[in-house]
Amino acid sequence: MRSTISRRHLCLGLAGSTGAVQASAGIARTASGYTDPRKVLLWESTRKEVRELLEAGQLKAMIVPTASTEQHNEHLAMIHDTASVTLVAQQAALRLYPRVMVTTPVAIGISPHWMDRKGTLSLRKETFLNVVYDVCESLKTHGVKNILVLNGHGGNEAPLREAIPEFRSKLGVNLQFDSYWAAYTPEIVKKYMESGVVPGHSAEFETSFAMAAFPERVHWEGVDYEKVKPRLGIKDPESRRQDEQFAREAKLATTAKGEAMIAVAVEWTTARLERIIAGG
Repeated sequence: MRSTISRRHLCLGLAGSTGAVQASAGIARTASGYTDPRKVLLWESTRKEVRELLEAGQLKAMIVPTASTEQHNEHLAMIHDTASVTLVAQQAALRLYPRVMVTTPVAIGISPHWMDRKGTLSLRKETFLNVVYDVCESLKTHGVKNILVLNGHGGNEAPLREAIPEFRSKLGVNLQFDSYWAAYTPEIVKKYMESGVVPGHSAEFETSFAMAAFPERVHWEGVDYEKVKPRLGIKDPESRRQDEQFAREAKLATTAKGEAMIAVAVEWTTARLERIIAGG
């Protein structure tokens, strides 16, 4: 994947996106040639397409993106976590097509810590985990033997990491878990992030990601953090301080930083899937 990706050609693959609807040749071109980006998305595929891949033994693994619908400070869309992890999953799957597809993302996560910010949706831990399990069980029913739960929201991480071994045992499939930011070593963070913070909530990293991948979801118009700060109603003093810090650090974001970090995440996820398919 090129380190510089035209933001106009990143294929998001989420319903309702006004972002690019086609992938650049540098992203969607596989060993067998150009692949229609929709073909790796389960929800955009037909029964016939999925059935034929499974019957031919070509579909080796599925990615289950998990994320959230929650506040991302004053300037980023609530869907940011879901859009980001789905983008990484889709681009990795395109590199491995037809061996890998992406399920419909679990787009509401565990976010009680953000409920004093307007617009956040949150599931109870047990509800969220039950949904993830049921999705994986559905895949097993269809004969999928390798599954990567790829997470894009911090509040989901600890519950999933704790639950996945039990899910794996119950389902009897090669079920693995990671958050996509596991791709970022301290050296990578130091190289690209002036703030030194990844993922950081709606700060330099996430804002850079959005600027590169779906700039229509970055809304600086009318944002005046200092003016609105007294009305935010954030109860915890430390959380209030961090919210203000991340608002400042978001101004460090650039499209180039986002492109570089997306490239790293896609490379890492692709390699992770290769290992999973190989039985790792």
